[in-house]
Amino acid sequence: MTEIITGLYMSPLEFLALLGAVALVVARWLPPAARPGVTIAAGAVVVPSAVVLSVAGIRWQMLPVLAGAAVASPFAFSFLLRRRTGRPAWRARWWLALPGSAACAGLIATGPVAAWAFPVPVFPEPSGRFAVGTRVVQWTDPHRPESFTADPHDRRTVVVQLWYPAQKSPAGARRAQYLGRTEHEARTVSDALARGAGLPGFLVGGVPRARTHSVFDAPVAGGGERFPIVLFSPGSGGVRTQNTAWAEELAGHGYVVAALDHPYDSAAVVLTDGRTIHATTASTGDRDKDAELAADWTAVRAADLGFVLTRLDQLDRGEITGPLTGRLDTGRVAVSGHSMGGAAALQAARQDRRFDAVIDLDGYPHGPASPSLHQPTLALTQAITPATDPRYMPRLTEALKSSTATGYRLTIPGAAHLTFMDGPLYLPPVPSIAGSLGRTESPRVVAATTLAFLDTTLRHKPGDLAGVLSTYGDLSVHRPGNSR
Repeated sequence: MTEIITGLYMSPLEFLALLGAVALVVARWLPPAARPGVTIAAGAVVVPSAVVLSVAGIRWQMLPVLAGAAVASPFAFSFLLRRRTGRPAWRARWWLALPGSAACAGLIATGPVAAWAFPVPVFPEPSGRFAVGTRVVQWTDPHRPESFTADPHDRRTVVVQLWYPAQKSPAGARRAQYLGRTEHEARTVSDALARGAGLPGFLVGGVPRARTHSVFDAPVAGGGERFPIVLFSPGSGGVRTQNTAWAEELAGHGYVVAALDHPYDSAAVVLTDGRTIHATTASTGDRDKDAELAADWTAVRAADLGFVLTRLDQLDRGEITGPLTGRLDTGRVAVSGHSMGGAAALQAARQDRRFDAVIDLDGYPHGPASPSLHQPTLALTQAITPATDPRYMPRLTEALKSSTATGYRLTIPGAAHLTFMDGPLYLPPVPSIAGSLGRTESPRVVAATTLAFLDTTLRHKPGDLAGVLSTYGDLSVHRPGNSR
């Protein structure tokens, strides 16, 4: 009864409480014969719903609904006074009662509007033939000092979440929580993300309540098939789970997605020993200094990606214990990222030939432009506006044109920077924030375009990739020695 209904953005209990609250307001205006029955029924719905919601954890969006019901209740239940005293209950003239009823109705209406603007995200069902499992691992690179701390003995540690093709779980299996392994971790991460965006934490308090379609530690899909790998780096201040809808869609189609938390850059990273590392990276406001810092942070991320690929190779060969041993195709690997993570993906591919393809989700190419890329690359970008950094397109085009492999730049109309992550699922659908594609179309477009690219470059499926991509926006294709 607390599962959020797609499209309604409220749970059945919340919807019942809303209906009961509305009935309490309406009861004041019903004929005397109908008023008692409606009022008692409404109260019988509102009170138990409020109690259960309070126990389960009430969302702030429901507070105005319950407040409106509480204010309306004395007037709706005034008929009880008449029954007890035997005297007619006082009833205000309609022109006196109308403003109060309108105020209660307005207060109640605030609830569903707020639930629509800041919903508990409902993740799209993966369309592939596989169910999806997930697990979290933590790896430390013994050869790389931690550059964000002064401790000479500190070594770089990353937290990685894997989404993989899994066997179908039993009915009723508990689905993985969004943003963390536990509710505490999810709320820690949610609060950190809200602070980083300058938002009060309560506004997005419903986000860590969400459940995804993955099942933690579900058995790997049978059949012995080896799955191509897609590494993912989040945006600046972003976290490993920020593209969960995308990762689940890829895993459902037979890919293993490995998404990283980058300590001291990701908003909050909860380690296995219970420590939480918060982001320390911050811009200075000076363009040249920020460009230098971004290049340094991108280099750290690129090294993280290369290290994780090494660990995945060890996992596949059995040097690290795990259920994916023997199931990872480390000969077919793509590296991807959003925003600064996209820049890190480009740098990692330049430095490491083990990466066979690159996906840049609206990421400005920080850092050096050499050596040239040698892998096919897909760059998805938001619609270009006068507010877009004028250096963005020239830098990205330069990287694609200088590549020795084919590069695709697809500008998606209606997309904003946050379209390329889970943001449209839980942020207000304001075009300047989450784009204008909508909560359903945003994840579908990002998944469809990247899947087409991955199927062509890693699985070598025949077909007209340029033709498919061009149906989603303005496509530029850069082939070695011939660009259009």
